[in-house]
Formats: sequence, C-alpha cells, structure tokens
Amino acid sequence: MRARTPQDSDTTITELMIPSYANFGGKIHGGILLGLMDKVAYACSTKHAGNYCVTVSVDGVDFIEPVEVGDLVCMMARVNYVGRTSLVVGIKVTAENVKDRTMKHTNTCYFTMVAKGSNGKPTKVPPLLLENYLDVKRFGEALFRKDLKKYRTEQMERNKTEISKEDLITLLKDERCEVKI
Repeated sequence: MRARTPQDSDTTITELMIPSYANFGGKIHGGILLGLMDKVAYACSTKHAGNYCVTVSVDGVDFIEPVEVGDLVCMMARVNYVGRTSLVVGIKVTAENVKDRTMKHTNTCYFTMVAKGSNGKPTKVPPLLLENYLDVKRFGEALFRKDLKKYRTEQMERNKTEISKEDLITLLKDERCEVKI
C-alpha cells in the first residue's frame, strides 16, 4: 500500500449561505455547518483511503464567528493523521462576505473517520507521507489529541466508580445549580 501525502487528500467545498439555512437569530444554523463539515470530511478521507469512510467522532467544533446569509462558506479539509483503519481530517472553515470582500475564520475542527471495505468492516488505510514540518506537527497534534481523549475517558470512568456523592456535591457547591437530594 503506497503512502500518500496529506496534500493528496486536500478537499474544498464552497457553498453560498441562503436564507433557509438561517436560525431564528438570523445566523446560519450550526447544524448546517456541521453537515457541510461532515461532507468534506467524507470526501477528504475517502480520497486518502480509497474506500468508503464513516464519521466516528468530531473534536473541537468551536463556533468562533457567526456566518451570515449571503456569505460564501469554504470548508478546507486535509488528512492530518492515519492509524490502521482510522483517519483524522482537519477542517478549516471560512466565510466570505462577497459584497464587501471580507473574509473571516469561523471554525476549525477535527473529524475522525474509519475506512470501510466492501464487506462493511474496517479496512486498512494507506500510511501518510510527511514531507514537511507542518505535516509532522499536524500528525503529532492529532496523536496528542487522541491520547488526551483516551486519558479523559479513563478519568471519567474512574470517577464514576470512585467519587462519592458527598464529594460530587462539594464539587458543585460554587456552580450555578441547586442540589436537592
């Protein structure tokens, strides 16, 4: 299986934001943007894997700036990391006001995808050929996020069994909630 560069997976989807995409506040609904991100993650990961890919998790979807009706939204995706059957796709989202020609960065997020073979089972993906420092940095950051997610999951599981009701109530005392149990 021949290694592929991150650039080999580069995928861009651009779409005009129309009034039916707006929420009650007049801004583009986050679900519309997530749907577009999922599409570009699918196309990008499938380009690299050469197989159908499915979304297994989404990390770090922060809505930095609102997107307006009439904006031209651009989703730029690239494979940053590969495991045996999984891929992490980094996505940068920008919105351009085409009337005044201003551009803003609205989102950055990471989709973890898994390649599926014709039998529907996870299948091996090509390795990633890292040819520059930025590619190495993105691969390392994805590995770090993966390890951090595993650590958080382990901590939450441990806390479910180890933390007492009294400790939990103490933890919540300065939070904006009322405990009545």
